[in-house]
Amino acid sequence: MHRHRARSAALASGLGLLLGTSALVTPGLALAQAQPTEPPAAAQPPGAAPAPVIQSGVVQRILVKGNERIEQATVVSYLPIQPGETVDSSKIDLALKTLFRTDLFSDVKIDFQGGDLIVTVVENPIINRVLFEGNSGLKEDKLKDEVSVRPRGIFTRAKVQADVGRIVELYRRSGRISANVTPQIVELPQKRVDLIFKIDEGPKSGILRVNFLGNKAFSDNDLRDVVVTEQSHWYKFFSSNANYDPDRLEYDKEQLRKYYRNRGYYDFRVASAVAELSPDKNGFVVTYTIDEGPEYKFGKVEVQTELQKLDKNVLRSLIPFRPGETYEDDKIEQATDALTFAAGAAGFAFVDVRPRYTANREKGVVDVTFDVKEGPRVYVDRIDIVGNTATLDYVIRREMNVSEGDAYNRALVDRSKNQIKALGFFKNVDITEIPGSAPDRTGLQVKVEEQPTGELSFSAGYSSVDQLVVDLGITQRNFRGRGQNVRARVSLGSLRQTVDLSFTEPRFLGRDLAAGVDAYYYKYDLTQYSAYKTVTVGTGLRLNFPLSLNSRGSARYTLREDSVEIDQTLCDQLLVSASVCDQRGQFLTSLVGYGYRLDRRNDPINPTRGFYVEFDQDFAGLGGDVKYLRTEQQSGWYHGFSKSFILSVVSSAGYVGGWGGDHVRINDRFYKGGNSFRGFQTAGIGPRDTTYSSTSGSTSGQQDALGGKAYAIGSVELTVPTFLPEQYGIKAALFSDFGTLGLLDASDKLTKRYVDPNDTSKGFVLAANGQPALFPNPAIKDDLALRASAGISIFWRSPMGPIRFDFSQILAKQSYDVTELFKFSTATRF
Repeated sequence: MHRHRARSAALASGLGLLLGTSALVTPGLALAQAQPTEPPAAAQPPGAAPAPVIQSGVVQRILVKGNERIEQATVVSYLPIQPGETVDSSKIDLALKTLFRTDLFSDVKIDFQGGDLIVTVVENPIINRVLFEGNSGLKEDKLKDEVSVRPRGIFTRAKVQADVGRIVELYRRSGRISANVTPQIVELPQKRVDLIFKIDEGPKSGILRVNFLGNKAFSDNDLRDVVVTEQSHWYKFFSSNANYDPDRLEYDKEQLRKYYRNRGYYDFRVASAVAELSPDKNGFVVTYTIDEGPEYKFGKVEVQTELQKLDKNVLRSLIPFRPGETYEDDKIEQATDALTFAAGAAGFAFVDVRPRYTANREKGVVDVTFDVKEGPRVYVDRIDIVGNTATLDYVIRREMNVSEGDAYNRALVDRSKNQIKALGFFKNVDITEIPGSAPDRTGLQVKVEEQPTGELSFSAGYSSVDQLVVDLGITQRNFRGRGQNVRARVSLGSLRQTVDLSFTEPRFLGRDLAAGVDAYYYKYDLTQYSAYKTVTVGTGLRLNFPLSLNSRGSARYTLREDSVEIDQTLCDQLLVSASVCDQRGQFLTSLVGYGYRLDRRNDPINPTRGFYVEFDQDFAGLGGDVKYLRTEQQSGWYHGFSKSFILSVVSSAGYVGGWGGDHVRINDRFYKGGNSFRGFQTAGIGPRDTTYSSTSGSTSGQQDALGGKAYAIGSVELTVPTFLPEQYGIKAALFSDFGTLGLLDASDKLTKRYVDPNDTSKGFVLAANGQPALFPNPAIKDDLALRASAGISIFWRSPMGPIRFDFSQILAKQSYDVTELFKFSTATRF
């Protein structure tokens, strides 16, 4: 008889075994409701060397014993031995190891008797439940996500031991370095077990002090703002950085290096980062020992290249620093990116830009030479899209500027990333290189994180702009994951009632051509700002198409009917401006327009560099009753000083003028305020008739806003840190808005006046013919005067949706302007 046997140390009835030990935790495995016994003398660990072979032979049959859940055919399929083969010691040893590697068995025994290969197995139990006891600092859901064992999975010693390590590591990262985890099992009928992780969390190890040694150029307080590790204070109960984490110290060292090297300290290094446990063991003292070195400036700056199509002088002009400026690592990276992009734009898909440094400590300068060479030829092997749970693959792939088989071009890859982000479908977009099928091949992994792309409205609320608002409808910017924009919305508010239907196909006819159709009904009640109501019914067609890599054009046609309603009694009693009353009636507008947009921002959603320019022009008069030409421009510039400080400057201007003897009607003029000019109410600035105020309540005490033909508005905004963890989604920005609005037609500055003083029977004087006459009205104010405001905006990504609060202080205004010092707005997404 030839007999081999091996037993697993994971589980045996009535046997308690240790899983392993470490410096911080000694997890154990105990069987509940069982008494320990001694293992059989013949037991061997998995993979142990077999006993000496006393015979070999040909296998006639394979018999499986001891299996309960697993079919005999399944066990046989795992064996590297089949009937008719000759077995020996090495083959049986291989069979043992193969069966143990399946993790299905806790014990395996193989006997060879008279041509029969007898395989006796003890199956590993099935996990019924995974339980956690003693955890209060970490939620159970977080622990479940961390461990690999799952209910209805196979119980193995190795998996449990690995999960113990994961749990301990999770607690260590949360500041509890003395956490102890002990796994236990409870046997159940039918080869099932409950797995229990008993956790002793231990105290949380805070940071008592953060010290710096060797710093002269910057104070301890300055450097404490650089590192992530924070000193523990009672008011920092929201912070996760006020506890000890060894990995965080390594990150802090890198942050200090970046901070110093971006301020001229080329030789800077962190000599050591030490965390010492206080004698009473209630926290750590972290000490960073640093060597600042001298301050450096940029010396000679050169570009070397052997590529004939690249002009060294042109490349040198792209470098964002000059000799004599303070040395900064970030500027080296910016220069490398600029040179790589320029070479890629010139047709060099394979380019290698490497900066060489020569530091002169005596002179305090660093000479930098950029070597621009043609790099090894690399082609895109494949493009993998991951993370898109709702968006179809082809919607993302069509935004890629490179395809499988194309030459790898970093500039095109970066541009592809921005185009995917510009879709607005994803919270995060990242494109990384992955190994290809050959040394000259590379793969691209496009990793996206979906975000809500729809807005579901079924709510009632109050805002400072629209007052009482009820929304019913749905907007989906990524309909069925195909990138189509569908909107169907009904909005009922104190100021407006709208029905809006819209559909946009971003790739019309399979081309980079966005086409859309709109149908809408708008009713605006502006009687509290100006004594009229408007009703608009219209439809329109839109096209949007690329003109270059960074610019797009647009074309549109709109056909709409506008109706201006004003209470006749108010006009008869001269309680409303004559220029407003003359706007009553219905007018048909047939309008064609075009637009141009150049966008050179580094990020279309949250830009920190670059600019954009937008120009639009609409021509009304191809049929219909209205004739005007409207021109508008908008531009923005962005500069990020750091992650927390980002400066943006945005400007807009517009002019609308009638033609063919037509003048600009009141509903075609510009109205600014509210969201377009913070600190002032909707239609709060610009021309206004100051003669009349409401006596009937229809205008709520407000004088008539007349709108303007021209406007120019600028806005400067600086994002500032809130010192709150990012997970709370709260951001803040300081702002200043300034501009003007005005320029009415001469006919809009007249008023009606009765000139016969003899008849006052109707409460107002009548002319001899019963009709009032028109006279210039000095009470109509149309001053292109400067308005300005400043304040702070708070942005909160709340569970209900994004909310914005604006707190404003007026710096310049006219006496007839209407201010609004506080405003909030919100939206709900799905």
